[in-house]
Amino acid sequence: MHGEFKVPGGKLVVVDLDVVDDTITGFRLAGDFFLEPDSALESIDAAVNGLPADTDAVRLAAAVKNALPEGAVMLGFSPEGVATAIRRALQRATTWRDYDWQLIHGESAPPVLQMALDQVLAEEVGAGRRKPTLRIWEWNEPAVVIGSFQSVKNEVDLDKAAEFGFDVVRRISGGGAMFMEAGSVITYSIYVPADLVQGMSFADSYAFLDDWVLQALKSLGIEASYQPLNDITSPTGKIGGAAQKRLGNGAVLHHVTMSYDMDGEKMVQVLRIGREKMSDKGTKSAAKRVDPLRSQTGLSRAEIIDRMEATFKNLYGLTESAITPEERAKAEQLVAEKFGTDDWLQRVP
Repeated sequence: MHGEFKVPGGKLVVVDLDVVDDTITGFRLAGDFFLEPDSALESIDAAVNGLPADTDAVRLAAAVKNALPEGAVMLGFSPEGVATAIRRALQRATTWRDYDWQLIHGESAPPVLQMALDQVLAEEVGAGRRKPTLRIWEWNEPAVVIGSFQSVKNEVDLDKAAEFGFDVVRRISGGGAMFMEAGSVITYSIYVPADLVQGMSFADSYAFLDDWVLQALKSLGIEASYQPLNDITSPTGKIGGAAQKRLGNGAVLHHVTMSYDMDGEKMVQVLRIGREKMSDKGTKSAAKRVDPLRSQTGLSRAEIIDRMEATFKNLYGLTESAITPEERAKAEQLVAEKFGTDDWLQRVP
């Protein structure tokens, strides 16, 4: 059995092992990490061999940590990273390169249709009718997108939203509200079988699925990093946030919105950003809390997206695709039956 785990912001951890009589045997750790002393590698291998195959990630990490000699240094990886690679091997997880990735980056769509497309495309991947896909969103009108479990009245000043022409829609993933204007944000979705994040904790899967975009941002000179659970940030401020939904048919929907040229003053009038939220983010001014990509790169939104697509393609391959007539019809039906209804929007009033 073979398992791999690219530590977000770190190195690749690779494990190979066999299972005999429900016991791990023949375990071998490898990767492009750094480990001192050199003999620690053999100590880790010996600690994992003989463990039950159903050992959970916490106990695997503890076994690796306890095997390290005093003063050992692990650079670019950790006992937890080794444990994740082991669990992925045991559960036969896939890797990015196992898939023929598709790219959808077409015309803009109304916000409520964007919500429906996310559900439909994820369901199609889960059903095997669509290959794993990266979709770049385009907006043609302003909107506030609230999380699945957020209260409308607690998150949005509906009078101000109407004054500025903002529609309010609810997505199927959790997380916080997103302030969206045409040309002001960069949003993407990834639709993939759950096998890609097999063996990972929910928290680890966030950083794992966004590691490619951190590489793209760093290639543009941005010191981007991941701040758990779901923030992409830089030394000068937050860039964006991620949300995720795991569907019952075995698909994962993971999407991210990053600020390009945010109107912070308008945002704080439309969104009800409470003191508790601001305290948690360690800031005093909501208008300054989101740091736009434009100010950090000097590039157009299109140039940044081009770099993102090129980075993904270089890492994993990418073939241009499009939303099919059948997928769009399903999405339009979902708008009528779910996402465009008051029952859905007001599920948490």
